Amino acid sequence: MSQPKPAAAAAEAPRRIRNAAEEKTRRELAACYRLAHHFQWDDIIWNHITARVPGPDNRFLLNRFGLRYDEVCASNLITLDQDGTVVDGAPEVNITGFVIHGGIYAARPEINCIMHTHTPGGMAMSCLKEELVPLVNDVMMFHNRVAYHDYEGLSTEREESARITRALGQNHAMILRNHGLLTAGRTPGEAFVLMYYLERACRVQMEVLQSGRPYTVPSEAVREHAAKQYDERPPGEHEWPALLRLVEERYPGYRV
Repeated sequence: MSQPKPAAAAAEAPRRIRNAAEEKTRRELAACYRLAHHFQWDDIIWNHITARVPGPDNRFLLNRFGLRYDEVCASNLITLDQDGTVVDGAPEVNITGFVIHGGIYAARPEINCIMHTHTPGGMAMSCLKEELVPLVNDVMMFHNRVAYHDYEGLSTEREESARITRALGQNHAMILRNHGLLTAGRTPGEAFVLMYYLERACRVQMEVLQSGRPYTVPSEAVREHAAKQYDERPPGEHEWPALLRLVEERYPGYRV
């Protein structure tokens, strides 16, 4: 895979024929990008959100390198195969998207969407020696359900992909130390809503720590009880339709 090269939003590759399932996935992934922009989780042209292409070939969709999140739409997403080769779309690829995401798709067939962010709250939390503390109600979903991966430098070495995958295990959320956040969902909606609450969990913890005041933490039994309650309510099931309405209203160009 070549190193990243700048891309121009206007120069799009010819579209091949795609089935309805892939078109739906493309639209929902493009919606994730617009929503990440809306919530200010984007980082100019960096980071990535990916989605598995429906079908048996273990391919996934990635943003074209050089585009801002508010420029990403269904038609300019590119398709990578399990070796990281572009099989559909423009050739500009950020290799870190393959390294961070590719191994997870290969090892976790139930995962269909992965998000990676560099939000200030997430990056700040990733620098702490202590782990995520379930301080408030909607953070309880992550109790004993967050993985950690130690920083190895820029994620450009393919060997790191396997280590990220092993670190994630069967979890759906991970803090990449000294780096940022990652969520993995069975649907784009699940991955996005997990990121929404994980990012908020990090911000809440940083704000509590900044207060310098003593804080309370529920008992282990209560935390695990609450986490199991969240396990029974898949993230995104109720929130995603409302989020899609927001995208339709404010960023209708995502579906082109």
